[in-house]
Amino acid sequence: MRIAFLVAPEGVEQVELTEPWQAASGAGHEPVLVSTQSGKIQAFNHLDKADTFPVDEVVGEASSVSFGGLVLPGGVANPDFLRMDEKAVAFVKDFFERGRPVAAICHAPWTLVEADVVRGRVLTSWPSLRTDIQNAGGTWVDEQVKICDHGSNQLVTSRKPDDLKAFCDAFLHVFAGAAG
Repeated sequence: MRIAFLVAPEGVEQVELTEPWQAASGAGHEPVLVSTQSGKIQAFNHLDKADTFPVDEVVGEASSVSFGGLVLPGGVANPDFLRMDEKAVAFVKDFFERGRPVAAICHAPWTLVEADVVRGRVLTSWPSLRTDIQNAGGTWVDEQVKICDHGSNQLVTSRKPDDLKAFCDAFLHVFAGAAG
């Protein structure tokens, strides 16, 4: 399965990109780095610059049709930037409309809130997003990983980098079911 990893040009939490990427690749999937600009993205370790990664596809030119699933890594600045980009928001929303699985960790649900896809859904995130999720019609829970089937697709969410193992295991299981 081709899996889109959507990130902003800077601000993604590196470990929330690299660990799910390695998990997807290790499971035989094809991870594809999608961003709002071509070139390279700048990852961060909290507030410190980390590595850069080459962009494979630009969101305005990429189509959700060519992907079986979507992973949204976190970092505070990353989803804040994405939710201000109409093409990124439309790209995310399209996965829900097509019934394709989506996985989001940490602050990434901000982009889901902007895409208006959390209404009636149960999800987790970094705790500071609780009110945003509730105001958007979602139910927030404080769990290591949450798989929500209440909607057109399966949605996998986790709270923070400490949850990455559970997050990767859950999204790989969900994505495998969607591919099967």
